[in-house]
Amino acid sequence: MLGVVGRTGAGKSTLVEMIPRLLDPSEGRVRVGGRDAREVPLGTLRKSVGYVQQDVFLFSDTIAGNIAFGQLGASDEEITEAAREADLLENVQAFSDGFETTVGERGITLSGGQKQRTAIARALLYDPPILVLDDALSAVDTATERQILQRLRRRQGRQTLVLVSHRISAVQSADQILVLDDGRVAERGTHDELIAREGLYARLHRKQMLQEEIEAL
Repeated sequence: MLGVVGRTGAGKSTLVEMIPRLLDPSEGRVRVGGRDAREVPLGTLRKSVGYVQQDVFLFSDTIAGNIAFGQLGASDEEITEAAREADLLENVQAFSDGFETTVGERGITLSGGQKQRTAIARALLYDPPILVLDDALSAVDTATERQILQRLRRRQGRQTLVLVSHRISAVQSADQILVLDDGRVAERGTHDELIAREGLYARLHRKQMLQEEIEAL
C-alpha cells in the first residue's frame, strides 16, 4: 500500500492521474510494473488500474447494476461480497428492495459516503492489479474508513493499493507514504520514519490530532 498525502493543491490528484495516463508528466517517467507507462498500450494499462475519485458518478440504475457495471457476468454472490468489502452491505440490506433499489433521478438519493462506497465496490468487483483511491473515502467517517482499509489490506500481495487522503490516519499503516508539497515529493517513508523527521508530515499529523481533540470536546 502506497499512501499519498499533502495540503490542498499539493498535486496529489495530478500524481495519481498519471498512473492510468489521464495525464502524462512534462518531465521524467511513470513506471508501472517496472515499465515506462507510455510503453504499455493505453487500453492494457487502463484495464490494469481501478480508479475511484472523490466525486463519484452513479448511473440511474439499481445498486446492483451500478456495482456490476462493466461486469455483465457478475453473480449475486460476487456483487454482495464486493458490497461487504466496501462496507456498504448493511446500508443496502436496510433498503426495502435491497440491491434492486434504484438510485438516481427515478430512485433514492444516496449519501456522499454511500456513493463513494458503491464506486469502491464496483472497483473491487472488477479486481484490477492496481487500485487507486483518490480521496475516495473523504465522505465516510473515520470508523468506516478504518473498516474498509482493513479489508483492502487483506488483498495485499495480489493488488497494489494507492491511497490518496487528506487524513493522516488513513495512510499511517501504508508500506510507504509520499508527502507532496507544491507539486513535489517533499518527504517519503513510513509513518514512524516521517514522524521522527519532524518535517511537513509530522506537522500535518499534529494539526489533525489537535483538530480531532477539539472536535471531541
